[in-house]
Formats: sequence, C-alpha cells, structure tokens
Amino acid sequence: MARNIKITGIAVIALVALYAFGAAFDFFGRTRDSGTIIGTSPRTAQSVTARIDNQANAAARIGGDTKQILFGDLHVHTTNSTDAFLWSLPIYGGEGSHPLADACDYARFCSALDFWAITDHAEASTPKRWSDAKESIRACNAVSQDDMVSFIGFEWTQVGATPATHYGHKNVIFRDLEDEKLSKRPIASGGVSTNALRTRGKSLVPLALPLLDPANRQDYYDIRRFLDEAANVPLCDATISADKLPASCFEIAETPGTLIKSLEEQKVDPLVIPHGTTWGFYTPAGVEFDKHLKADQRPDAFPLVEIMSGHGNSEEYRDFRAVTLQADGTYACPAPTKDYLPMCHRAGEIVKARCLDNGEDANTCTARAKEARYLAAQSSVAAHLSVPGTKIEEWLDAGQCKDCFLPSFGYRPGNSVQYGLAIRNFDDPDNTTRLNWGFIAASDNHRARPGTGYKEVDRLRNTEAVHLSETWRKRTYPKGEAADEALELDPEVVASLGFRATEMERQASFWTTGGLAAVHSEGRSREEIFAAMERRETYGTSGARILLWFNTNDGVMMGSTTQRTQSPNFEVKAVGAYKQKEGCPDQAQDVLGAERIQKLCANECFNPSNERLKISRIEIVRIRPQVSRNENVADLIDDNWLTHECDTNSNGCSFSFTDPEFSSSGRMATYYARAIQEPTEKINADNLRCTYDKDGNCISLNICYGDDRTPASDDCVGMVEERAWSSPIYVEYGSN
Repeated sequence: MARNIKITGIAVIALVALYAFGAAFDFFGRTRDSGTIIGTSPRTAQSVTARIDNQANAAARIGGDTKQILFGDLHVHTTNSTDAFLWSLPIYGGEGSHPLADACDYARFCSALDFWAITDHAEASTPKRWSDAKESIRACNAVSQDDMVSFIGFEWTQVGATPATHYGHKNVIFRDLEDEKLSKRPIASGGVSTNALRTRGKSLVPLALPLLDPANRQDYYDIRRFLDEAANVPLCDATISADKLPASCFEIAETPGTLIKSLEEQKVDPLVIPHGTTWGFYTPAGVEFDKHLKADQRPDAFPLVEIMSGHGNSEEYRDFRAVTLQADGTYACPAPTKDYLPMCHRAGEIVKARCLDNGEDANTCTARAKEARYLAAQSSVAAHLSVPGTKIEEWLDAGQCKDCFLPSFGYRPGNSVQYGLAIRNFDDPDNTTRLNWGFIAASDNHRARPGTGYKEVDRLRNTEAVHLSETWRKRTYPKGEAADEALELDPEVVASLGFRATEMERQASFWTTGGLAAVHSEGRSREEIFAAMERRETYGTSGARILLWFNTNDGVMMGSTTQRTQSPNFEVKAVGAYKQKEGCPDQAQDVLGAERIQKLCANECFNPSNERLKISRIEIVRIRPQVSRNENVADLIDDNWLTHECDTNSNGCSFSFTDPEFSSSGRMATYYARAIQEPTEKINADNLRCTYDKDGNCISLNICYGDDRTPASDDCVGMVEERAWSSPIYVEYGSN
C-alpha cells in the first residue's frame, strides 16, 4: 500500500512538472482565426435605395450637390491587435474574442455603415494574421455585394520616448484587395510600440494567470501563444529594398519617411492617415507637429488627418504646454493658468501638502515641491508615477484641456490639427512646406465594432473602457507607498511597464463612442469612395450622421486648393442627423438572429426615424499659415472667426460668406466649417465630471471609471453638441 502511495505521489509531481513545462513554453495556447461571418445575406436593395433617396431629398431641399454622402469608419481593431486581445480577457472584464468576422457583421447590421477598414496594429502582425485579414475582408466584401465596401489596412503605431523622436500613429488604407496591390506585410514602427505590443507583451500575462482564474485559462494560454507567434517572426533585413524582401519577415520603419519609402518601393499607393495626435495617454509632453514638415518625413504623403476618434478630439489649438524645453535638454514646469493645470505643477502641490501634513517646515516643503515639479516634468506620460502612493483622484483635472470639445486625454495642443494647419517649414525659403489635409473622424474601436457612435449605449462595449476587478486593478495600476518626496523615474523601468505606465484610470472618463468619416462620392463603389478620399472631398463627424456641404460658389469643393487675389464666395449647408428609434430594424434581427444581435449590437442598431435633429449654428474657422518662422501660431488661428446662427427648422441650415480681409492681407488663408447640432446625450460628454469652486478650479472628481467603481449599467452620459468638420478650402494668395 505504501508503494502505491509513493508511485501516485511521483505521478502527481510528474504531472505538475509536465504542466509547468507546457505552460512555460505555451503548448496549451491555440491560434485564433478571423471567425465566421454570420450575416451572409446582403442588406435589402430597398433599404439602401431608401437611404439614397432620403439623402437626395434632404440635399434638394437645401440646395446641396448631387453626390452621395457616404459614412464609414477607417479605424477599427480586432483581437489581432495586442491591446484589443488584452482588453478582451476576463481580468479586464472582457467578453472574449473579437475576430474580424464580428466587425463585418457589426458594420453591416449594427451600425449600418457604407464603408469601413480594418487597421490592426502592424506591431503584432504575423504572415498568417495578414493573410487571414485579407481573406476575411474579401469575404465581407463578397457578402456585402453593393451595400457596403470593406477596405484592408494596418496601423503603424509609432511612439517616441521624447518629443524629438515621436511621430505618432498612422493608418495605412489600401484601395484594392488583390495581393499584388497590397503591401507584402504590415509595416511596424519599432521602438516603444513594438516592445509593448510584440516583444514585452507576455510580461502583461504572467504564467500564474491560468491558475488564478482556471475557468478562463484557455484565454490566457491563447494570448501567450498570440504573443509568441508575433515575437517569433524573423526581422526583415533593413538593407534590402522592401519589394525584394520576403512576405514572411517582420518589417520595421522607424519614421514616417521610411514608412512611405517602403510603400513606394513596393509600388503601392495607399492612404496614410495620422490619428490621435493630441492624445497624451502615450504622446510625450512637449511634442509639436513641426518635425513632420521636414522633407525627409514626406509631408506630401498624408492627404487626410483623423480629427476625432473614440480617444477624443484633436482639432483645437490652445496656447499652453505640459512642459517647456530648456537649453540643457531638460524640461521645466510651466506655471498654471486659469485654463490649464500642468501635471508637473500638480505634482508639486501634492508633495508640498503631504510634506506639511508630516510636520516638516515650510522651506523644506517648498524645496520638495520644486523638486517634484522638476522630476514630474522629466517623466512625461508617467508623471503620475513620480509621486508615490497618489490616488488618481488627487490629480484633479491636471493636464487636461478644460474648454475643448470632447478633448483627448492629456491634451497636446502642439500636435493639434489647427496647429498643424498654421505652421510651415522654412528650410527652403523658395519652397516653404505646409500640411494639406482633408478631415475624417473614426472610432478607433478595439472590440471589432466599426461605427460605434450611432447610438450612445453600452459604454463597456462601444467605448474602450475596460472593467477591471478591484483585485486586478491593484496589480495593474502601480502606486507604491505614499511619500512626501517625488521619485526620479528610470526611463528603462517606465518603458518596461508598457500600458501600466499610463494613466488608464483617468483616461476611462475620456473614452467616447467616437466619430465617423464622410465622403462626397460619385457612387457607392470601392473606386469612387477611394477617389473621394484622395481628392479630400471628405469630412468628419463626432458620431452623428450630419450632412455637410462646403464649397465656393464657383465650384471649388472642400479639401481643394485655389489661388485668388480676391476672397471667394463660400457656401455652407448642413442638415441634422436622423433621430434614432429604439431597437434594431427587422432585417438585422432576421439575418443575425437574436443571440448575435444581443452580443454584437446590445439589441440597439442604427435605426433612423423620419425626423431629423436641428442644426443650431455653423462656425467658420480661419487659419492663416505662417509667412515667417517667428510668427506666433496662436495669432494665426481664428476660432471662431465667424458664426452663423441657424433658423430652428429640420430642413437644415445654409449661408454664404466672404473674407473682407483676404485681399488686403496679401497672404494665404485656410477656411473650414463646423456644423453644430442641437444638444443630445453622449457617453463621457463631461469626462472627469469635476466639482468646481467659485474661482473655477476643479476641487473633486466623479470619474467614469473603467472598472467596478462605476456600475456597468452607468453609461456616464451628458449633453453635448454633436458636430461635423468640413475639410478645409485652402486659398493661396496670387493670380493663376
């Protein structure tokens, strides 16, 4: 009997050892695929025709042109992106895999888009994932027939550790679906993003997780396999031309210029679209757009910019900075103003208060506050970690734009769209360079849900909020022990933390359902939609399907450049979005079935009534780009330059205007229109939900947490004026 017990004990030890070995080498993980498209029936011809007819009637009533206005989302992630996979895990309150097939069904029957694109992070790509994505997009396009166009793309997710090395994220969107007209492989950015999304990703999913949460162990095995597969793709040889490289290697382009060079070597010509430019969640403090205008970074190759997403709005310029660069290469902490509280300044306030509470003398505490401001200024996106043991609420509204429309978190105004339109590069005095963008907006959704802004429902699925449990929250957000002195953070240690170095707690209050891209297209085909984007005849909305026209009376359309000595006569027309009915149209329910409608759409789809919301006003922004490098950008941006109050009728709003100063100024001017809709509810419209004192200072927060501190049933809605931004008309001074 004793011998049997001994054998059994050895067997148990062997089994445990075998399990540990298998777990360590990720033998238990499965490779996930792109899923199965359920909605294989096309949307009815009647529903598409009705949409076209209704829009044509609205355009006729207000005098809009005859092109179709089509709505889409060119920025969508599935669990083929590392961050999307992480957020789908049970520890983040996730609901499991979000494959590309889900995005196809969602775009067609939940959000009812006209077009969309998949843009998973190149940094997590493998040859199989790229192949699977192409096949799934082709399948989606095939089942859609004429009711929706699906584009394939990838995201180049560059993050620099300093303002000088940071270029930001770009979506690369291809017109065609044939292999020979696509990049041979997604092109990654290297550096911080590749480390976080490919190389160091497994540190976020420790081996102990399957034991801590055995019921969901397969999810943890699968993501470790996912990360292993990405890390094991061999690097491409950087000395070989991109068109000569095998499709099976992992290609890195460190800068926008090298990204464009690779695409040109492969003889492909996609749209490359910057996005999330002011998002301080990952963008270093002090960053500005100026380096994008250097000739080697190919500023001519970016025809569109994403003005807003579910990560917030990047439109508006403000004359504040999170830090200021010193001659010795370090950063100083700016003084606070009525409209802006720098993170570094708040760090000093927290340290000083703690120091005094601990009985230290005033001089000591003042010195510690000064040191804290300095150290926080050097810490950039991890400034909140420079003061150990702080609760996130202690930071109040530090680092935020207080008067921007749905601002992105940790706002970086030097990387705003308005700043980008105001600057020039003067390296060649005979050929100064400027940015020449058209505008779009998008969702940047990471749950395979394109076009989430159709209704303000289901915050935890239609925004990027993650619902961490209290146990996992303490492990995810490192705090340290409270101290009355600041820490000097080691950049290497911060980089190793990945997402844990960022402010995910306050960020949760800034997630919205995102925006939409709109195109003025000659038709509904792939070629016609892409051509509209290439000519910049586009606009962005904050999510509502507002109809917008902006042109001159002699036929210059939004997104175009014209040359004049006299101001053009501009025309603006806008019609509000349809009010939505509850639930989903019958066809969506019939095709997807009750279970999938609930899982994907939360039983709420794009379901327009016959009544439109009203346009309350139209605002015109004028920007006069620099004529010398010494001109102050703040003096060149007129927002609002002109406001037209609209009549209260649902047929829309229109007016004409000229610029009486254009001719006498003798300089170029850029104009774009904002159509502002009557107030409606939107998730996180009030972001941090501050309580203010009589002087307008934020003294406490009511954060819409992405975890169990805010009930899952609370969508954190507030009132907001949804809007649409036309692409600019660029008017150069001079005669043809």
